[in-house]
Amino acid sequence: MRTTTLNAVRNLGILAHVDAGKTTLTERVLFATGTTYKRGEVHDGTTVTDFDPQERDRGITIFAAAVSCTWDGHRINLIDTPGHVDFSDEVERSLRVLDGAVAVFDGVAGVEPQSESVWRQADRHGVPRIAFVNKLDRAGADLDQAVTSIRTRLHTVPLVVQMPIGVEDGFVGVVDLVTMRALTWDPALVEGPVPETLLAEAQRRRRRLEEAVAELHPDALEEFFEGGLSEETLRKALRELTRQGAGTVVLCGSAYRNRGIEPLLDAVIAYLPSPVDVPPVRGVDGEERPADPDAPFAALVFKVNATATGRLTYVRVYSGTLHKGESVLVGGRTERIGRILRVQADRHTPVDFAVAGDIVALVGLKSARTGTTLCAPTAPLLLEPPVSAEPVVSVSVEARASADNGRLAEALAHLMDEDPSLHVRTDSETGQTVLSGLGELHLEVAVEKARTSHRIEITMGRPRVAYRETLASGVKGFVYRHVKQDGGAGQFAHVVIDTEPLETGFEFRSAVTGGRVPQEFVRAVEQGCRDALAEGPLGHPVTGLRVTLTDGSTHVKDSSEMAFRTAGRMGLREALKAGAMTLLEPIAEVTVTVPEEYIGGVLGDLGARRGRILGSEARSGETVVTASVPLAEMFGYVTRLRSRTQGRGTFTARPTGYAPA
Repeated sequence: MRTTTLNAVRNLGILAHVDAGKTTLTERVLFATGTTYKRGEVHDGTTVTDFDPQERDRGITIFAAAVSCTWDGHRINLIDTPGHVDFSDEVERSLRVLDGAVAVFDGVAGVEPQSESVWRQADRHGVPRIAFVNKLDRAGADLDQAVTSIRTRLHTVPLVVQMPIGVEDGFVGVVDLVTMRALTWDPALVEGPVPETLLAEAQRRRRRLEEAVAELHPDALEEFFEGGLSEETLRKALRELTRQGAGTVVLCGSAYRNRGIEPLLDAVIAYLPSPVDVPPVRGVDGEERPADPDAPFAALVFKVNATATGRLTYVRVYSGTLHKGESVLVGGRTERIGRILRVQADRHTPVDFAVAGDIVALVGLKSARTGTTLCAPTAPLLLEPPVSAEPVVSVSVEARASADNGRLAEALAHLMDEDPSLHVRTDSETGQTVLSGLGELHLEVAVEKARTSHRIEITMGRPRVAYRETLASGVKGFVYRHVKQDGGAGQFAHVVIDTEPLETGFEFRSAVTGGRVPQEFVRAVEQGCRDALAEGPLGHPVTGLRVTLTDGSTHVKDSSEMAFRTAGRMGLREALKAGAMTLLEPIAEVTVTVPEEYIGGVLGDLGARRGRILGSEARSGETVVTASVPLAEMFGYVTRLRSRTQGRGTFTARPTGYAPA
C-alpha cells in the first residue's frame, strides 16, 4: 500500500450531547455502507457499537467503540463516542487520534451543554468537523433555529449546504444546495429536480451559502463577484474551509428514519481530511513523522480493553507499517506483536499488517497503557499522550467478603489500566479503599464492571466530592533547613522560598543568583514542591500556587538531590501552614429542562442547593434553566427533579471548575 492510497482513508468520530442520536447515526452508516444487514436500534438493545451490557441496559454510550466501513471506494474508520459528561475522558482520548469528526445536534434542542463541551475539546485538538442536524422529523424541529445556536454558542460560521423538504412528521428529504438537486427517501434514496414550490427558497439559500463562503475564501470571493460560484469552486472552497477550521459545513436529516445518511457520507469523503491532509505527527522533541507507510513505524495507544479473549490495545498508526509478529518499542522496552485485528466494535478480523492511517487493535502487549507510544526499535519517538481529566467525585469501595480483597485490588487495577481518569487510593485515616472519577454515573459503571468481570460482591459508600485548597495569601523569604546526621554521609539542604497565589495550576520559578543552588538541586527542589501539592494544610490537594526559590546554600559533602527534594517538600508544607489557605469545592453548570408549570418549584430547589441562576430560555412549552451549583449539592438530584415534575423534567451537569467553599 503506497502513500497515495491513504487519500482514500477517513478517521472520524461522532460527537454530540447525550441522546442527540450519535449511536443511531452510526448504525445507519453501517447499514448504508453494507457493513451490517439489519439496522440496530438503541431502544431494542441491538446496536453494534453499544455492545456492552451496561450500555444496552442504560440506553447510552459509555465506551468509545471503533468500527470500519467502506463508501465510494474510501475506507472510513469511525469511533462512536459517549455523549454523557461523565465519560468525556473517552471523547478526549478519541479526539487525540482522529483526523475529523461529525458533530450531531438535536433538531429541536440545537446546541446543548455537552455538545458545547465536545466542540471545545475538538477545538483544542484542531480536529476539522462537519455538523449534522438530526431528528428533523420531531415535533418542534427547526433547522434554522439549530443553525443559529451553532453560530452563537459555538462561535463558528455555519455553511448550510442543505434545505429540508417538509417539516416535522412530513420531513421526507433535503435539497442539496451545492448540486441544486432534491434528495428524497421513500424508503430508498431518490434524486430529482428541486420542486417548483421550493425553487425560489432553495435559490435564496444557495445565494446565502455563496455569500458566506465568499467572505471566508479569497478565490471564491473573486468568482462570486463575476456572477456566482460554480459547483466545483464551491466544493473546493468548502473542503478547504472545513480543513482550516474557518467554517462548518452543516447537513440535516433524520437518522432514525434513515434520511440524510448517504449525503452525509458523501460530505465526509468530500470535506474531511485524509491522514495525508493533516500535518505530520510530532514527537515531544519536535521530530516529525509523515503519514507514509515507508517511514519508521510510530503509533499511539488511545484505549486499552481487557476482554475474555485477552488484552486488546487500540492504536492509531501515524507512520510506517507494522506486521504481525514484529517487535516494537513500548515505553523503553521491546515487546512482540501477537496479532493485529481490524475492529468492528466487539467483533474483530485478523489482518497481517497495519499501515499509516490505520486504527487497529493489537494483541500481545503487556506494558502498553493509554497514551503510550509504540515505535520502531531503530527509530525511537515519544508522542504527547492525551491529558486525563482530574476526578471530582469519590466513593469508598470494599469487597463484601474479606477473602475477595485480593481480587478487588486486581479488579481496580484493571479499571485504572483501561480508564486513566479513574484513581484509586487508600485513605490514611480510615484505611478504606477510595475510588475517584468524573461523576456518580462514571463510578457506578466502573464498580458494576468490576463486579461482573471479576465476579465479586462490592459495596459502595456514599459519594463525596474532591475538594481542593488554594493559597489566599503567601509568605516571603520562608527559610527551611534540612539537616540530618545519623552516622555516615549526612544530608544538608538550605532553601529560601516565596509563595504567592496563582489563578490556577502550579508554577515554580528560580531567582537564585551566583550559583548558590546548583541547577540540578533547583530541579530537585521543584520536584519536592510538586510532591507537597498532594496534600495541603487542610488535607486536600493544592492548586493555584506559585513558588519562587530565591536563595539557598549547600554543603560540600552532605548536599544531594535527595536532600534538596526533601527540603522542597517539607519547606513548602511549612510555608503553606504559615500562609492563609482557602478550601475550594467543585462547581457544576446544570441545565434543567422542565415544563413551564413546574418552573417555580425547580428554581426554589436550585436555590436551596446553593445554586446561582445563570439564565433561562423558553422552548416550545418548556423552560430551559442554566445554573451554577456546587457539585456536592447535586447528589440524588435526579430523583428530586423527577418527583417535583412528575417525571417530566430532565437535566445535565458538567463540572466547570472550582470556587471557594
